Order: sequence, then structure tokens, then C-alpha cells
Amino acid sequence: MLPTIDWQDDAIVMIDQRKLPSKEVWVRCRTATEVARAIKTMVIRGAPAIGVAAAMGIALGMRRSKATGTKALTTEFQRTCDMMAATRPTAVNLFWAIDRMQRSFAARAHDGGSVDDIRAALEAEARAIHDEDVASCRAMGRFGAEFVPDGARILTHCNAGALATAGYGSALGVIRAAVEAGKRVSVLADETRPFLQGARLTAWELVRDGIDTTVITDNMAGALMRQGLIDLVVVGADRIAANGDFANKIGTYSVAVLAKEHGIPLYVAAPISTVDLATPDGEHIPIEERPAKEVTHVGTTRLTPEGAKIRNPAFDVTPHRYLTAIFTERGVCQAPFTESLRRVAAQHD
Repeated sequence: MLPTIDWQDDAIVMIDQRKLPSKEVWVRCRTATEVARAIKTMVIRGAPAIGVAAAMGIALGMRRSKATGTKALTTEFQRTCDMMAATRPTAVNLFWAIDRMQRSFAARAHDGGSVDDIRAALEAEARAIHDEDVASCRAMGRFGAEFVPDGARILTHCNAGALATAGYGSALGVIRAAVEAGKRVSVLADETRPFLQGARLTAWELVRDGIDTTVITDNMAGALMRQGLIDLVVVGADRIAANGDFANKIGTYSVAVLAKEHGIPLYVAAPISTVDLATPDGEHIPIEERPAKEVTHVGTTRLTPEGAKIRNPAFDVTPHRYLTAIFTERGVCQAPFTESLRRVAAQHD
């Protein structure tokens, strides 16, 4: 299994997803600031992976802190948490992971733990978040694989694979689990403009796994659905609101509308950490606007004329009425999503 992010000695090591598929380059982040920069610049991306990276970055920052007293460490800890929180606004897993680290810090400090005790607790919590993410991907994959018929032709958008998580993947975890169960599947991977996560990352992962994969441009999905060449759609999510509306990579909403028109089921695979019951619906999900250069350029080659205005929202929101089911590590959620999401969120592992 591809290790997306790992702790090696005194550094957080992650594969640079901007360089794939042409190069496999590993980035060593030796400070919390370097981890935050890696998240911001999309060295690492995908909602679950962002949460894991933030937790590890916070723990790394505290390990490298020169603070000798709890008060000084607390100040530095909060500053580091604020820095991580400012990296990407849409992925709720980021804030979920920061909250877990804050609760771990507070619990150990409340118990009178020393600076070294607090550091050890934070590192243990970050490692637990990493390991739990891999386990949750495998669990949601097993739940989702039950909904994948033998011989299915599956459309996916963006990358919700091992690269978007600590390992195994959410949407691609469903596909991997179906293959492991002996089902024959083929995948159509939307290229996912403008950052091309589908063409570069999803296809790279699936080809490595020996899974039949075809890359299509984003504007081909409707025509292929009309021809009867797509049986189901499975995607990840960066935030799922209490009513089931969800944010995912820009273009997901268009795929969902097309799937509904053609009677094709649309599934989301995402961990409980992606469910945000405090956000009532999709209208309240913040949408990140990415730099214009992601649209104007491919590498160093400019595609658009100087003077043209650029929009680059990283995500869109798909209303829950287009959604067939949500696969989580605790089970499958179906309409009414307000009830089913609340029920799985209330369960304890």
C-alpha cells in the first residue's frame, strides 16, 4: 500500500503529489511551518490526508519547541494550531484533527503532565489519527464494495485514493475492496481540471494496482452516461453537512446532475471526520478559491491570454437530493441523511 505520509526520525515525510505521475519525489518537512506550507501548496492534499498531516505537523512543532514550561508551550501550541487552521478552509477533517490535538494537549496539561509528557501525548495522538484513518478507509471500502456489482463500470472524480488519505483511500478504497472481493471492475477517471488530480493521481494509483483504468476529460461524462457506459459514480468529500449536502472537488455537482438524469447511483465515501453536523447544509460550507495560476498555466506554459479574469473555486457543493448513499467506517447512510448521519456520528468505535 502506498504510504502517503509517515514520520521518519525527526521529519514528516510525504510524497509530493504535484510531481506525479512523472516523478516520485519525497518531501521531508522538519518543522511545523514546513508541514503547513506543504498543505497550503498541495504537496499533500485530500481531506483525510490534510487532517493527518496537520496533526503530525502540530506534534512535530511541539517536539522541536524549545519551551521548558507548560505556559510557554501552550502559547506556542496554540500559535501552531492557528497556523494549521489557516491552510485550507473547506476540508473539515483539518479542523477535526486540530480539535483532537487540542483536547489531547488540554487533558495532559490538566493532569499536571510535564512538557515532555505533553509532547509524548501529542505524538501518540497524531500517530493514532494516522492509523485510524487507514483502518477507516478499509472499513468504508468493505461497506461500499457491497454496492458495486460484478462487472461495474465506475466513474470517479478528482482523487480520493491512498494519496488523499493516510493510505488505501476512500472512494478508491471502495474500488479496491470490490476488486479484493473478486469483482471485475473498470474505472473511468475524470481528469479533474484544473489541477488534474484524476488524470495524474487517480490513474497513477489504479494503474499501479493493475485495475482497468481509462482517463476521460471532464466534459465526456454526460455523453458516456447517455451511451450506457457508466454504471455508478463514487467520489470522496471534503465536508458533509448535517443534511447530506457535500463539498467535493469542483465539477462534482455537474457529474451528480448528469448521473441523476441518467438514473445512475452516486455514492460518497468519507470518514466520520468529514461529517460536520455543526454545518446545517451546503450553503454554509466555505469554498476555497485557489490561485489563478492553476487555471492560467500548465507547468510553465500559459494557456490563457493576459487580461482575462480567472475564477478558481477548488470545490462545489452537491445537494443531498442527488446522493444515493454515503459510505463511512461505521456503516452506510441513506436518506433521510439528517437522521442517518446523526446516528453514525453518535456511535462510538
